[in-house]
Amino acid sequence: MEKWTTNFDVLMFVDLLLWASFSGNGFGFEINLRSWGAWNGSFLMRVRQTIPLGMVMTALTLAGASASARAQNPQGVVAGIPVNYDEAKVGTYTLPDALKLNDGKTVTDAKTWWKKRRPEIVSLFETQQYGVAPGRPKGESFDVVEKETPALKGKATRKRIDIHLSTEKNAPVIHLVEYLPAAAKKPVPMLLCISFSAPSNSVDDPDLPVGEVWDIKTKTKIPANKARAFGKLNAEAVLDAGIGVATFYYGDVDPDFAEGFSSGIRKYYLKAGQTTRGPEDWGSIAAWAWGMSRVQDYFETDKSVDAKRVAIHGVSRLGKTVMWAGAHDQRFAAVIASCSGEGGAALSHRDFGETIGHLTAPTRYPYQFAENYGKWAGFPDKAPMDANMLVGLVAPRPLLLQTGTTDYWSDPKGEFLSAVAAAPVYKLLGKDALDTETWPEAKRPILHDLSYYMHDGGHGMVPTDWDIYVEFLKMHLHPEK
Repeated sequence: MEKWTTNFDVLMFVDLLLWASFSGNGFGFEINLRSWGAWNGSFLMRVRQTIPLGMVMTALTLAGASASARAQNPQGVVAGIPVNYDEAKVGTYTLPDALKLNDGKTVTDAKTWWKKRRPEIVSLFETQQYGVAPGRPKGESFDVVEKETPALKGKATRKRIDIHLSTEKNAPVIHLVEYLPAAAKKPVPMLLCISFSAPSNSVDDPDLPVGEVWDIKTKTKIPANKARAFGKLNAEAVLDAGIGVATFYYGDVDPDFAEGFSSGIRKYYLKAGQTTRGPEDWGSIAAWAWGMSRVQDYFETDKSVDAKRVAIHGVSRLGKTVMWAGAHDQRFAAVIASCSGEGGAALSHRDFGETIGHLTAPTRYPYQFAENYGKWAGFPDKAPMDANMLVGLVAPRPLLLQTGTTDYWSDPKGEFLSAVAAAPVYKLLGKDALDTETWPEAKRPILHDLSYYMHDGGHGMVPTDWDIYVEFLKMHLHPEK
């Protein structure tokens, strides 16, 4: 029997097989096995293991069987909270109206939206979901550690920039890697991808120095090549379209575990005498989104980048991150949110898949949100905000919601319905909404100013999603080739 030998986390190996096969239940299934999710990088044991190929095939067979069973009869309990996957049990719900002011009056013109309603909604999400983040740091600075260097087999020039978020010695630093089309003669539009790993793991560029990532077991940083990778960015497809690509590791800003507060940027903004978070203080998602804005600060100084044409992209919890970054920072020209689910573009008032209760359960991700968010667990019908309003905050800028047919945990239909409900905001601002209330089949993109695309598969991205991304970016960023 052929052997497959690698430095492998055996439990995560099973996770990834199951995730690849039917990640429609994605995180939910994995958390039912152990109370942690695939993307948070946690693990119980890391060992050097020799795995027979037969075991691989057996695991794949079991995963496929589980996928079939889950599709026919999805069910589960996560963090002690039941999960609904039955459309018949969703029930009725009423969404908060993005175009109704707090005083009950209806918004009928763009001026009222910009002056009154939009600030009201931003405040809701700041205080009740993501937390209130600070503005641009006074001590921010940019250090170009690598000037333009040929890369990616001559298709690009690479730059590396350290973005210092504070003047304090040990404060977090964003290690940004930027690729520009080699033939570019003018400032180019840019796709900024926030990633689950260091650029050396995220881009197929052997000349990149090995970065560092957080090891959730030891709560220390380790070389990225000693950690799991989460797939590669298709940088070449974007560069071929005349668009630059930049990426950084989200853990550069804030670690993705509950105990990471003391090692992230948020601790530098505690008030005098403060030792714990207040109910409206920012969570990790707001911190990661804040980090994306700091990259935008840098782009505005880079003469090779058209800072008015920067799109942002993230997957899963980083899909939630780009939704909030795009909603909060209007300098971003477009947003591509992949499988952002609950806490992102999926409707909370709709009881399907993951809920606010699942997100904010003590054993899961309360640190990613404002503490106030947890008070809506079990009572999403009483929450004053929902994802249709978040989508509306991105308007009039282009937004693409990308999901997967079997990503039940993240509720792909709930994301579509969120976009449908946000259409009045896009139309009020003179932009093209989805223009349909019929949920499209897989592989049938709706590419307007407000866009939706669902691949045939589960949570995250598949290679062909990049074709849709590039088409969307070319439509809205108008690159020159």
